[in-house]
Amino acid sequence: MELKPQDLLVLLKVAAHPGQRWTYAALGEALTLSASEVHACVKRAVASGLAVARGRGDWAPVRPALAEFAIHGVRYVWPAQPGPVKRGVPTSFGVAPLAGKISAAADEAPVWAHPSGTAKGPSLSPIYRSAPQAALLDPALHRLLALQDAIRAGRARERSLATDMLTKELGS
Repeated sequence: MELKPQDLLVLLKVAAHPGQRWTYAALGEALTLSASEVHACVKRAVASGLAVARGRGDWAPVRPALAEFAIHGVRYVWPAQPGPVKRGVPTSFGVAPLAGKISAAADEAPVWAHPSGTAKGPSLSPIYRSAPQAALLDPALHRLLALQDAIRAGRARERSLATDMLTKELGS
């Protein structure tokens, strides 16, 4: 089975809320995916070792494996595609926790192009098409996705800071 970008989105959503139990339908609604698509994401994550099945419908991300993949693999498997300046949702060093650590002009921070966006900057392809909308609804997920984007598209200092922060966030 080959992993898909939405698998990472599902894993990061669950990792952002440790201890919370999710149904496939609830996860799908939060991420604008169907319940069957979330189920397929979980199957692929379990098959790849990024998640573990604990029983019928009960599963959890393997946080150390997820951190290792997010830090060392994602930028090569699903590289970020930079684009023109657009209005959108801030990501990478344009949003906390990196925003306070990297100094940049207001229009230099990358954004995911989105009609509800409040910032303007160079556009960056999100890990999955529904990630910007899901991030707007969930600040904890937004933080993890922004750190992931800093690793996917950032310069050495941004990647280093994001790696440290993502490692702490995922508790590995």
